[in-house]
Amino acid sequence: MSNHWDREVDLLVVGTGAAGLTAAITAADAGLATLIVESTERWGGTTMRSGGGLWMPTNPLISTFAAPDSVEDALTYLEAAIGDAGPASSPERRLAFVNAVIPVFRMLERLGMQWSPAKQYPDYYPDRPGGRVGRSIEPKPFDAKRLGNAFATSRAGDGLPVPLKNDDVWLLSRAWSTPSGFVRGARFVFRMLGGIVTGKKLYGMGSALAMSLMQMVRTQGTEVLLSSPLTDLVLEDGVVVGAVVTTPTGELRIRTRRGVMLGAGGFAMNTAWREKYHGIPGYSSAADGDLGTAIAIGRDAGGALALMDDAWWGASVPIDGKQALFVLNERSDPYSIVVDQSGQRYLNESESYIDFGHDLLERNRTVAANPSWLVVDKRHRQRYMFAAALTDGKKLRSSGTLVKAGTIAELAKRMGVDGATLQSTIDRFNGFARSGVDEDFGRGRTVYDNYYGDPRVRPNPNLGAIEKGPFTAVKLVPGDLGTKGGLLTDEHARVLDDSGAVIPGLYAAGNTTASVMGRTYPGPGSTIAPAVIFGYLGALHAAEAEVFGVDPAASVGSGDASTPDPTDIETTPEEQKETSV
Repeated sequence: MSNHWDREVDLLVVGTGAAGLTAAITAADAGLATLIVESTERWGGTTMRSGGGLWMPTNPLISTFAAPDSVEDALTYLEAAIGDAGPASSPERRLAFVNAVIPVFRMLERLGMQWSPAKQYPDYYPDRPGGRVGRSIEPKPFDAKRLGNAFATSRAGDGLPVPLKNDDVWLLSRAWSTPSGFVRGARFVFRMLGGIVTGKKLYGMGSALAMSLMQMVRTQGTEVLLSSPLTDLVLEDGVVVGAVVTTPTGELRIRTRRGVMLGAGGFAMNTAWREKYHGIPGYSSAADGDLGTAIAIGRDAGGALALMDDAWWGASVPIDGKQALFVLNERSDPYSIVVDQSGQRYLNESESYIDFGHDLLERNRTVAANPSWLVVDKRHRQRYMFAAALTDGKKLRSSGTLVKAGTIAELAKRMGVDGATLQSTIDRFNGFARSGVDEDFGRGRTVYDNYYGDPRVRPNPNLGAIEKGPFTAVKLVPGDLGTKGGLLTDEHARVLDDSGAVIPGLYAAGNTTASVMGRTYPGPGSTIAPAVIFGYLGALHAAEAEVFGVDPAASVGSGDASTPDPTDIETTPEEQKETSV
């Protein structure tokens, strides 16, 4: 094998979502010469279009508004919520995740992150042992002008160009129908106006998180190469010692003294893999670069795979020619039900989105339920935000994805379901709405269900009779926020082979890996928090461990590793600058 190298760094990070950026920040903070490569022409990954929340039990903000959390309570809850999900969610990985929350929180805060708590956002199974409210945090809105020229190559267009916070959504969904929603709406408007008056370009949610992390990367001076996909790993005696990256100006062979961190997302946009592992087409909210390339390369290097048949599921509205739109409050607000293609109800509409996806897919094994229908009455449309209808209502109507009628009988015809069955389903549901108890599926039983309910509707804030026309029905498909299967890693984010042994020099985090959350979704931000934390843990291990049997001090911060000699590189500094952030 040729020993020619075009560059040499301590840690090569693949991907510019939360996992990759946090790993690079951690590595640079520890003194490692670090390089980031991104396969697409824009940075930010799926993080940029996410809610931006992180489920961080024991985080320091909790004690500012509620009783302190504990490691013991968090682990008890993870066991109750996840159960036995195999080695991806081993006790060691769960403990590592929880124990790293405060160090990660403090490191990012020290480097410029401004955290904000979601005080009233519950765990998704709050009634189980250890469950509680308020474990999720998020960044405060970020002024994109601070990024300078780097903003132009971001995925900012994938998110909303407004200072929206995760903690706003639950109230803004009913901003014109409840006093609390109106107050939060007014606050949001004033926040927007404040940004305009002060000359800021404020972004919230996932955009705020990705931008905050990239600003740290820029401040640390770490180089980011765009349009530069990883194409291979270089191993010597079973150790990953380098990588091959294809840039717009040619191939680069990069020597890595400490390892390679794969944080390049999952395979949500890989049609062939979706058919192979999930058996259905994907309706994903993930970024277009989510093709599973890093997973495949890690597998070729000997990495084991797990949870490949699962995803971060959730109900979505399919939109022709566009990405499906993820559904949150619409199915949980009162005056709504979900039925399959026979017209029967089969789940708790207010349950967590991953449970909704699992239930839809399971129902579809015996009764046609993909797509299902969300049926609402006039009050739902008048009182609550319905994102799909607001953004693409005309297109949804022309495609038959959204149908409307003055009576349930006529609605059933337009839906293509049996009218008598649908009417019977609605009559039974209306009885539950009046009594306040969903005897079939327990909707409105937990504080999580109630989070997207309407407190003005009694006796159950999630139940409202479907009886006032006109009625509307919208198709729901099993969408997702990304896939949750991938490379199997240990508590240090090291990739493991099929025997459970470590592949030295190879790390992975985020949706490139099999999730520590197993097949569930314990709370808001359960995708991004593990991505951030295991990105941190992997980089920290690379900084502290003698990966290749050499003294770590010999390479950490040594020489000009991150700025190679131009005579040893196949591209000029000017050419490199053209593809860098």
